[in-house]
Amino acid sequence: MLKVGSKHNKYVKPEEFRNIYDNAPDSLWRAFLVTVYTTGLRLREAINLTWQDVDFATCELHVTRKKREGFVQAWTPKDHEMRTIPLPEQAVGLLATWQSVAPEECPYVFMDQGRWGYYRRQVELGKWVSDRDLVNNVLRRFKTLCRKAKVSPYTIHDMRRSCLNNWAKHLPIHVVKELAGHSDIKTTQQFYLSVQPEDISSAQKVQELVVGKIPKNDLTAPKLTHSTEKRSFPGKRGFLQKM
Repeated sequence: MLKVGSKHNKYVKPEEFRNIYDNAPDSLWRAFLVTVYTTGLRLREAINLTWQDVDFATCELHVTRKKREGFVQAWTPKDHEMRTIPLPEQAVGLLATWQSVAPEECPYVFMDQGRWGYYRRQVELGKWVSDRDLVNNVLRRFKTLCRKAKVSPYTIHDMRRSCLNNWAKHLPIHVVKELAGHSDIKTTQQFYLSVQPEDISSAQKVQELVVGKIPKNDLTAPKLTHSTEKRSFPGKRGFLQKM
């Protein structure tokens, strides 16, 4: 049986991301978009991110397990991977701007005022169910932003995958693996790193350098093929007859 090629992974180009960012409705979404696109957080990791996980002094973000305490719910990262991810200055600035207007006493970074009020009441009444989403409708709102930006209907995981691809252009694969929180480097290679058009262009330039001085418009020059005439070979029957 012939093998069927795997589906091409979606990649959010920087210019597409900027279009999505320009359509962000408020400081919360601007901080969320830049953070996810530049840190490769999974959706669950972003939703469970608390302000204690953000180190503004060192410009780092920490993905850690949480114990149930106060308004913080118990949570463990996928594969139990705890890691530290560097934050670009742009993300730090946007997070600081959002923090200045974020709901008071809310431990979660990307929870807005309306959700915080509902969540707080549920926790205080002892009615909060642990497997519920802390922040809801994220993917639906993100797809709305994509539609307004006139780009493909990407997912949050496409943003994560794109971040890993951006890292892979400048960092060793084992570093990308650690920043992504993968337990196996094969996962990083197989599912997250994809070949982009600019990579194809770079490969073409490498090929052109390899063949060097071969004329581009005359690959059948006599000096290269030794003869411009086609060589004829005896058929099977004629060959046997001569033998």
